[in-house]
Amino acid sequence: MRKKPRPHQAIAPVHYAPPGGYQSDIEVISLAEFRNRVTAEHLRTPQRVDFYLLIYFVAGRCTHSVDFERIRCATGSLLIVQPGQVQRYDVRATHWQGWMALFRSEFLGSGATTDANAPNALNAKGGLCELPSHIVLNLWERLAVVESFARMANDAQRYAGSPGLDALLRSQLLALCTRMHLADLHHKPSSKTTSAARDRFQRYRNAVDQHFAQWRHVTDYIRLLACSEKSLGRATQEFAGVSAKAFLSQRLVLEAKRLLVHTDETIAQIADTLGFDEASNFVK
Repeated sequence: MRKKPRPHQAIAPVHYAPPGGYQSDIEVISLAEFRNRVTAEHLRTPQRVDFYLLIYFVAGRCTHSVDFERIRCATGSLLIVQPGQVQRYDVRATHWQGWMALFRSEFLGSGATTDANAPNALNAKGGLCELPSHIVLNLWERLAVVESFARMANDAQRYAGSPGLDALLRSQLLALCTRMHLADLHHKPSSKTTSAARDRFQRYRNAVDQHFAQWRHVTDYIRLLACSEKSLGRATQEFAGVSAKAFLSQRLVLEAKRLLVHTDETIAQIADTLGFDEASNFVK
C-alpha cells in the first residue's frame, strides 16, 4: 500500500499497491504480515482507501474506526471497508490476529448471477455496499471464513504468475462475499424486497457518490435514473431507512465531517470542494 499526500489534504489517500512484482488485483495477507509491512504512523493516520478492505479477526481485541463509527472488534468480527470511506486503526491494540483481503472494485465486476432474488454479492459496486461495516460470525461461519482467507492466500503464493490465478481468486472471493451476505441476512427478518427496488437504490447511491457536490436536488437524480420521485423514495426508504432527500443530505454532511475533522483545510476551501458558492452558505 502506498500513500500519496496531496496539498491541503490530511486524509491520507491509500491506493492498492502490493509490494514487489505481485500483479493480481486482490491480495490476501495475515494481519501479522500487515503489521510488519506498515509503520506506526500508517496505523494512527486517518486513511481514505480507494479499494475494498476485508478484515477478519481470529483473536485479540481492538477498536477500529470507519467514518466516525468506533467498531469494537473481537474474535469472529468481520470488517468491510468500502472505497472512499475513511478508516483508522487502533494503535493501542497490538495482539490482534487474523486475515486481510484487499482488492480493486473492478475485481468482482465480471461476476454474474441468474438468480434475481439472490444477494447481489457478485457486483462489487452494489452487493458489498449493502453490507454493514461490521458482521459478527457464529462458530460455523468463522471456520468457513478462515478457510476461505487461508485458501486464497495459499493459492496466490502457489500459483503466482499463472494466467489462471485471477480467475481462481475471483471465484473464491465471490464465494466469500456470498457467505458474508448470508451471514448478514441470517440475523435479519425476511424481506420482500424486489430486485428492481434494489437496483434503483444502488444506482441512486452510486449517482449520489459521484455528483453530491454538484447536484443538491433529488430531481437531478430522478432525471438521471429515469424513475419517478415516488419509486425512488420507496427504494431509498427501504434500503437506507430515510427519504431520498435525507439520504442526499446525509452524504453531503458525511463528506463535510470528513474534511472538517481530518484535514487542515479552511472553511472556505471545504465549502469550495463541496460546491458551495459562498462559505457562509456552507456554515449555515
